[in-house]
Amino acid sequence: MIVARKTSKRMKEASKAVTQGKMYSLKEALDALLGAPKCKFDESLEVCFHLRVDTKKSDHMVRGTVILPHGTGKKVCVAVFCRGEAEKEAQEAGADHIGAQEMIDKVAGGWMDFDAVVATPDLMKDLSKLGKILGPRGLMPSPKTGTVTQKVGQAVKELKAGKVEYKVDKQGGIHVAVGKLSFGAEKLYENALTLIESIKNAKPATVKGEFVRSLCVSSTMGPGFRVSA
Repeated sequence: MIVARKTSKRMKEASKAVTQGKMYSLKEALDALLGAPKCKFDESLEVCFHLRVDTKKSDHMVRGTVILPHGTGKKVCVAVFCRGEAEKEAQEAGADHIGAQEMIDKVAGGWMDFDAVVATPDLMKDLSKLGKILGPRGLMPSPKTGTVTQKVGQAVKELKAGKVEYKVDKQGGIHVAVGKLSFGAEKLYENALTLIESIKNAKPATVKGEFVRSLCVSSTMGPGFRVSA
């Protein structure tokens, strides 16, 4: 027997903030979202895209990074895989965990107490053995996202400052959290706009016509507002 899930009183009230069929400007959507009933915890603002891409084509795999001007509101724990002089640089930049083979062995044994990974190129051969562990969690470092680099200090500072990665999924979607509702409308607007512009600029040359099919903003536990792209 299938039991229908009951909609909470808060969600019913929050849904009233959405005008069905309306296309909001980003500012209108944020004002409406922030005015809706909230949860007891500080929810995140999530920006969701549906792109007109064919993910079976390698050049349509939209992927990149962007530094949000006001960060994400989340403390990022960064692990740096490096040796020698790079260890000092990573430490001075504020890395939380620094090491080489001993740290690779810890991860292989199940240790995963970090949110982001940076590595120097010389360790990627050894780190590649952790692909099945780090890959599914989106933690495998890559030159494309600036997380495989000799400049580990710069990479750590960017991650701590609010650098986020985006990558299109098989359905052509991208979902990114761009801050906490406690940031307020102005900071959330600047963060969201920075992400939107970055993804628009990542449009593959072979995609003709409309790139962003739909764009929506929502809080972690709230209704979605369709935004004009």
